[in-house]
Amino acid sequence: MKTYKIAVVGATGVVGRTVLKVLEEKNLPVSEYVLFASSKSAGKKVSFMGKEYVVQELTEHSFDKGFDFAIFSAGGETSKKYSPIASQKGCIVVDNSNAFRMDSTVPLVVPEVNPEELKSHHGIIANPNCSTIQAVVALKPLEDAYHIKRIVYSTYQAVSGAGAKGIADYQNGLKHYLEKDADTSYLQKFAHPIFNNCLPHIDVFLENGYTKEEEKMINETRKILKRPDLKITATTVRVPVMNAHSESINVEFEKDFDLDELKNKLEHSPSIIVEDNPQTEDYPLAINAFGHDEVFVGRIRRDESVSSGINLWVVADNIRKGAASNAIQIVEKLMELN
Repeated sequence: MKTYKIAVVGATGVVGRTVLKVLEEKNLPVSEYVLFASSKSAGKKVSFMGKEYVVQELTEHSFDKGFDFAIFSAGGETSKKYSPIASQKGCIVVDNSNAFRMDSTVPLVVPEVNPEELKSHHGIIANPNCSTIQAVVALKPLEDAYHIKRIVYSTYQAVSGAGAKGIADYQNGLKHYLEKDADTSYLQKFAHPIFNNCLPHIDVFLENGYTKEEEKMINETRKILKRPDLKITATTVRVPVMNAHSESINVEFEKDFDLDELKNKLEHSPSIIVEDNPQTEDYPLAINAFGHDEVFVGRIRRDESVSSGINLWVVADNIRKGAASNAIQIVEKLMELN
């Protein structure tokens, strides 16, 4: 059996640590792993695959020894600088940042949705935004069957999606709340306290009043579904949940549908678990999605305000399926194609 050499870039971050955890679970045919991070984290020791790894500093020469794949989870600027270097040296990069997502020459891939795009990469493959990934997993079988006319996204996104500083703001906010301390100088990531609060503001505001996160969901969905003119609007909200994003998705179709048939299509689509029983109050919950790679779908009901529409409640672990696991699934697919 052929074996591979893999670099994990950003190995000490929130997503990077989950990448290592998922790789341990997968046990891929890999002969060697090398862990990289910034100079600040270089030298740290990480337990991985039953042994202790020393994290190396990422430099322009890190890929000189040759790698088959590199999973980047170190932010956009790092990806912009080092991904082309790795690619030029024969390494296929799967990048978790937003650096290349809307580059027309770079595939934007969710393996359950558009794996065929992997056949035309040029050394770099982009992992979509976490909120987009879970949405398109649920939408793809419906697009194929009924052809989507319009999408309205409303998201409820966990603090882990904002990285270590977002988690710290949530934890410190709880402490200040319990102590009835109104001081907000502890904030590192958010403009306002996130504990006991909802912030309708993820990433920076754009001139049109949308945030960059909302724009990402709109543009990435269009690219992944190959529908550049698809009508989509979005409101993305940060909520006081540690992990797993929840989304209310309103979809209007070009074709009519039978609701039972639609549910059946979702139930038999890859990586989807349908939890939808109003009588037993069974529906997807963030607390239950944590630690899983599947996308959970429920509250499936007609939108009676239009002739052919539905409402969905879609939940997934944003660090696993929304980042680490999706990237590793891409690597698995590339190994199959090799």
